[in-house]
Amino acid sequence: MAMQTQDHAAPAAPGHEAGAAGAHEGSAPAAEHAEGGLPQFDFAQWPGQIAWFLIVFFGLMLFVRFFAAPKVGGTIEAREGKISGDIADARRMKEEADAEAAAAQAEAAQARAAAQKVAAEARAKAQAEIAARLADEESKLAAAGAEAEARIAKARESAMANVSGIASDTAQAIVAKLTGKAPTAAELASAKG
Repeated sequence: MAMQTQDHAAPAAPGHEAGAAGAHEGSAPAAEHAEGGLPQFDFAQWPGQIAWFLIVFFGLMLFVRFFAAPKVGGTIEAREGKISGDIADARRMKEEADAEAAAAQAEAAQARAAAQKVAAEARAKAQAEIAARLADEESKLAAAGAEAEARIAKARESAMANVSGIASDTAQAIVAKLTGKAPTAAELASAKG
């Protein structure tokens, strides 16, 4: 696109007519600027624009390559290192906790076994004491039972001895009542048997 010139003059704004008093003397630079158009579309300006574009592009690329990317990469590597370190610490702590839990279970099992042993010993001791006391009580009861049987036997013998006297007295009283006379000792002895 070549420079275009305007053949038609645009109507001037009030107070800015070409022949009016106070016309601008700097109308020449405005005309030059109006004639040029946009420099991006001027093929004559393109080699300079491309050169500056490449300088800025490669400068920015070098800045990113040598300054920005290493910082971002270093941050990413540091973060990955921290995460892997935290994971390793967590695994180590889990293994320690598992080992402590196993040790605690083993101690609890030992304590449970010791408590059961103590309880069994106490139970056996208590049963032995109970058996000894029962044997004592049984022997006392057996002795008391034997004494009671001996007293009962003596009482029975004395009662039996009294029975024959009571029987002869009762027989004497019955015979005396029925016959009106008292029987003799010989008659009573023959009646006994």
